[in-house]
Amino acid sequence: MQLHDLTLTDLAAGLAARKFSSREIVDGLLGRIAKADGKLHAFVEVYEKEARALADAADAARASGFPLGRLHGLPIAYKDLCDIAGCIGTGGSKMFDRRVAAETANTVERLTAAGMVPLGKLHMVEFAFGGWGTNPLMGAPWNPWDLQAHRVPGGSSSGTGVAVAARLAPAGIGSDTGGSVRIPCAFNGLVGLKVTFGRIGLSGTMLLSWTLDSIGPMARSVEDCALLLNALAVPDPRDPTTLGQPLEDFTQATKPGSVKGMRLALPDPSQLPGFMHADVTRAWQAAARTFESLGVVVETARLPDWYFDLSRPAGIIIASEAYALHRDYIEDMSKAIGPGVRSRAQAAKTVQAGAYAEEIRLMAERRRFFTDWFAGYDAILMPTVAVPAIPLAEVDEASPIPGYLTRPANYLGLCGLAVPSGQSGGLPLGIQIIGKPFAERDVLKLGKAFQDATGVHRRAPDLSMLGL
Repeated sequence: MQLHDLTLTDLAAGLAARKFSSREIVDGLLGRIAKADGKLHAFVEVYEKEARALADAADAARASGFPLGRLHGLPIAYKDLCDIAGCIGTGGSKMFDRRVAAETANTVERLTAAGMVPLGKLHMVEFAFGGWGTNPLMGAPWNPWDLQAHRVPGGSSSGTGVAVAARLAPAGIGSDTGGSVRIPCAFNGLVGLKVTFGRIGLSGTMLLSWTLDSIGPMARSVEDCALLLNALAVPDPRDPTTLGQPLEDFTQATKPGSVKGMRLALPDPSQLPGFMHADVTRAWQAAARTFESLGVVVETARLPDWYFDLSRPAGIIIASEAYALHRDYIEDMSKAIGPGVRSRAQAAKTVQAGAYAEEIRLMAERRRFFTDWFAGYDAILMPTVAVPAIPLAEVDEASPIPGYLTRPANYLGLCGLAVPSGQSGGLPLGIQIIGKPFAERDVLKLGKAFQDATGVHRRAPDLSMLGL
């Protein structure tokens, strides 16, 4: 395997064994970006000079013989809502293409402190408000699994999904308010972790919804997500929601071990929406059989009748908070804001007085109810998105499809791991393993077992047309 095909975990082992240098890794990836990103459009900005300088510094530190952390000298790329002081931060909006960030996001600080090398900033849906991955003003990244037709990359972490799938970066950072880590992972064949709200500090991050936002790693193996989470899941003094979390070593969940006896709820298929693609359903059911073969107790269970309606109240909360955050300019038609995002935010104006507060109250009530429902299981096994990636030209911005299966986890305060589960006509399909609040270790353990049993995560898109 070539360096760009290696996972973060593999690269860390190679650096420790002195098989190659950080500079070699970075040079190889920058070369791929130069060849492919004109087509794929994953990066807003590439930090070529900075990445090479920091890679050289990492190599010098390693040569000293002083013990370094596993992430030291490894590359990473950031969704362009993670601010870096002194650098442009657009939040996916053409309106902000000259906005210079005043502070550095907690996520960037943590990974920089761990010695990671930033490759650049990645495209995203404007204001992180959309699941297909479109961006009419700054351009939608090109899903690398079909170089002939421009298919949706998934959103809102669209550039992250494309960059990691295309081997332009071994891992990247996304965010998940209603599925924005998990959806692009499903469309691009990646592993991604939607963490419990309050796991990773949001300071210095451009928000969509202060109630539901979360930062999450996107990579090509479960081990890589655990490795990144170890560096990120720590108290952030600037974000009080992180101060009460349990501190854990998440890499322990990816060590060899049995999942025999763990209990997995499989939603009654009759509850799934009518727009499920047959291949998605088949891959999900095959995943359930794989877990059974591993000794997991898989039990068909009927979710609360309101579970699959949660996309609507989640949408009310997201739109209301997005409108509050962007109210100073969202109504100004002279500002360069995409029509789909503008209309979704403006929809909050139709919410009746008191309705937002009532939705927050109902959400707390449903979370309490669901805690009791979930008590007999370790996780829930769900498809991630109901369809494979569709052509960009077929997107209906008002469609509920992209976030329909993912938003309930955000609404209920759960965590979830997206894992590739198969393909349909050469396009990736995915499952999500939904866990209880702060039960990331459980979903990582189950995801690792599934990954090792299937090997689907090793599949890569063919980029030979781009000279790669």
